[in-house]
Amino acid sequence: MGLVWNEVGAAMIPYLIATLCVVVIFTLAGLALNLQWGMGGLVNFGLFGFYMLGAYICGLLVVRLELSPLVAMSIAIVATGAISALVSLISIRLSEDYLAIVTLGFAECIRLFISYEDWLTFGTLGVSGITRPFAGLVPVQWNDILFVAFAICALAVVYVTLTLISASPFGRLMRATRDDPDIVSSLGRSVLTIRLRSFALGGAILGLAGSLHAFYYGYIDPTQFTPIITAYAFMVVVVGGRGSNPGVLLAAFVLVFLLEGSRFLVDYVPGLDGATLASLRLIAVGVALVVLLIVKPGGFGRERPTLRISHNSQT
Repeated sequence: MGLVWNEVGAAMIPYLIATLCVVVIFTLAGLALNLQWGMGGLVNFGLFGFYMLGAYICGLLVVRLELSPLVAMSIAIVATGAISALVSLISIRLSEDYLAIVTLGFAECIRLFISYEDWLTFGTLGVSGITRPFAGLVPVQWNDILFVAFAICALAVVYVTLTLISASPFGRLMRATRDDPDIVSSLGRSVLTIRLRSFALGGAILGLAGSLHAFYYGYIDPTQFTPIITAYAFMVVVVGGRGSNPGVLLAAFVLVFLLEGSRFLVDYVPGLDGATLASLRLIAVGVALVVLLIVKPGGFGRERPTLRISHNSQT
């Protein structure tokens, strides 16, 4: 009996590591959206495009230019943040609905460019051979554990940074701009600058999430990046509580483990195949989301109250 349990435990470890990697990546995407939409009020339906951009910039720098994975990831973070700022500068003056459409259109343009410009991106064949940071420092069997530890450290740095931003005068300005930009403008603050910085910071986090995606899978192609990534990020923010970083962290763990853990049902429910299970999982998540919003309309967490803005606030 003990031997059986040891075998089950040995089989579960890779699965748990894989699930934890997915949790970390989707938590980062949720935190980015929470910064842009939850705190800043900027709807980003094209989140998957910026996520894709970060993954491809990092992957191509590693494969084509043979840069160090850490250097490639750093460039991807900065480049995705800069491109996000440029997109926001062009479209940030639009109303909320039109901004959502513009970001979605931009994401589709990125997907089409990557799919068809194979001279640069390898097109639909994808980018393979993406090496992970610190891959040669440990034996092969420890690579996944080392990568999970690295991803968790990256998530911790982002989480602490966003917590500090949320409590800072700039965080209060973001929430005030979301709630009433006219008041912020009347106090002599540049609403455009606040929104641009919010969108750029969120884009940089998406660049990090995309880079981790590329490192974890070691291979990326356009089919991996679809609007469902945006949908999952919105679910994480809505369930966690708009503007609440702890809530987003909790919601990401609950949602991903609910989705991934339910895969085992196919082995225990007679007549249940993989396609049917996938549909039932999405239905179950949808029902759970509706019930949660009825019971707790604000989600798991609560946003830090916005303090009164004064002319002496530092941004």
